[in-house]
Amino acid sequence: MEFLFVFAATAVAALALREPLKRCPVAFYALACAVVVVFLAGANGLLSGSWWKPAIVLVQRCMVALSLFAVVMLIGALPKGSKLDAWLRPVRAELSIVACILCLGHMCMYLAPYAARAVAGTMGAPMLASFVVAVVLFVLVLLLGVTSFGFVKQRMGGRTWKNVQRLAYPFFGLAWAHLMFMLAPAASKGGEQALASVVIYTMLFAFYLVLRLYRAYRDKRAGSLSA
Repeated sequence: MEFLFVFAATAVAALALREPLKRCPVAFYALACAVVVVFLAGANGLLSGSWWKPAIVLVQRCMVALSLFAVVMLIGALPKGSKLDAWLRPVRAELSIVACILCLGHMCMYLAPYAARAVAGTMGAPMLASFVVAVVLFVLVLLLGVTSFGFVKQRMGGRTWKNVQRLAYPFFGLAWAHLMFMLAPAASKGGEQALASVVIYTMLFAFYLVLRLYRAYRDKRAGSLSA
């Protein structure tokens, strides 16, 4: 249930802050980087006190990054010409970059220790599968994050850029798979919180899939009518 509150708050924040985000995106990127640095420093015992611990929700648990990615993907499924589409599509790239920064902070915290366990052979099958998926996600986050910058898009050319950005679809699917690998062991043993998380995440991803397929159907139908 906690993720639903984070997702709702993230969606509201994206709407409320869309104009300053578009006017000065670098400020938001810098803030996201600062949160990641504070989290990594605190998690590694370099900061005293507990003032930095709100960054745990923002970075370590990856809920904000996942919520931002969900908002970005849902924007792509919105009907063209709708109010939400007009409000949020102009900041889609900026939201994606902020999400990538926060997600990389989460990955930097876990990839190294999990890689050591994978090499040592101390991982169970679900955890190993989750780690392999996480490595692929790391590469995709780097690609999607870098190519979301406007100056990179201009240098790449429209067709190449669009092909790279289509990697967002397998990324979103692999993110769901990663969550399932992480949550399935606890859920299968009757863990109520893990089971609830499985249901919530699956419903969110299924909702996006239905919206995206419906959007594709409408676009195809509109194209055939105008031909």
